[in-house]
Amino acid sequence: MATTMDADAADAPGYEQARDELIDVVRRLEAGGTTLEESLALWERGEDLAKVCRRWLDGARARLDAALAEEEGAEDRDSGGSQ
Repeated sequence: MATTMDADAADAPGYEQARDELIDVVRRLEAGGTTLEESLALWERGEDLAKVCRRWLDGARARLDAALAEEEGAEDRDSGGSQ
């Protein structure tokens, strides 16, 4: 079965780790006191982490949709397809 992460993102963090680091990045940006270069690096890291989180959430949604469709199909087969 395919995973929610691409092979090139195999070393990407899991959802919870990415989310926690993203929260930290946002807090650091909101607190200020960083140089422009540091702020840009934090912003870029935040964008990368947000993409990781989005891939995990999209994968989870796809799995839920597939499970619900499978369940509906099973119910239709069990009921003979009529209402």
